Amino acid sequence: MSRIKLMCGNWKLHKTIAESVELATAVKNAVGPLRDVEVAVAPVFTALHAVAKRLEGSAVVLAAQNCFWEDQGAWTGEVSAKLLKDVGCKYVIIAHSERRQWFGETDAMASLKVRAALRNGLDPIYCVGETLAERDAGEAFHVVGRQLEGGLTDLTAKEAERLVIAYEPVWAIGTGRTASPQQAQEVHQFIRGKLSEKFGNAAEAIRIQYGGSVKPDNASLLMDQPDIDGALVGGASLKADDFLKIVKYRNS
Repeated sequence: MSRIKLMCGNWKLHKTIAESVELATAVKNAVGPLRDVEVAVAPVFTALHAVAKRLEGSAVVLAAQNCFWEDQGAWTGEVSAKLLKDVGCKYVIIAHSERRQWFGETDAMASLKVRAALRNGLDPIYCVGETLAERDAGEAFHVVGRQLEGGLTDLTAKEAERLVIAYEPVWAIGTGRTASPQQAQEVHQFIRGKLSEKFGNAAEAIRIQYGGSVKPDNASLLMDQPDIDGALVGGASLKADDFLKIVKYRNS
């Protein structure tokens, strides 16, 4: 099955509203119509509305960096998937390694968020990946398998087709280190196999992104791997030129 690659820029805790609109404008103007790749940007919550307005009529879609698992209620400080859909998001990133590490998010919490996203019409980008200690201990497959099992509970095969999985080896995020194309493909192939066991033929429709120090000079080699279906880009997405070189990796 031919899967359209998804390039999503995760801006993390960067950019004011004005700066976010400026960056979104640069991406929007340079991307133009696309056939072989889908482009998304994930600004901070406070900039989502302004960026959504700026992206109207373009091929670039909006993603959020996190969501809560309830739609409404007495949950001070949280933002629901329902509200993210209302502001114009198509995707939401769930269980990024920084959320797991610094905010104690578990696979069980991620599962609730995945289901909240799906019932509100958002497509989840569910993040999995091992730490350096886990990789050095030979535990990478075990950790990723556990995260897939724990975070994707009670989903039908039809719902699973809307998933995006982002494999982000924690040891390669913001460190300048990158999994080699072969290392990344090995884990992506493992993920595809686990998804196939869980969801059958629907696994062929699920896109699996790579995330972890993706840059213009390594994007092409990574994207050429058969089970790598795009990138979740952090630091390199904060500069329009760098992000666009990754988006247009085939021309680099």
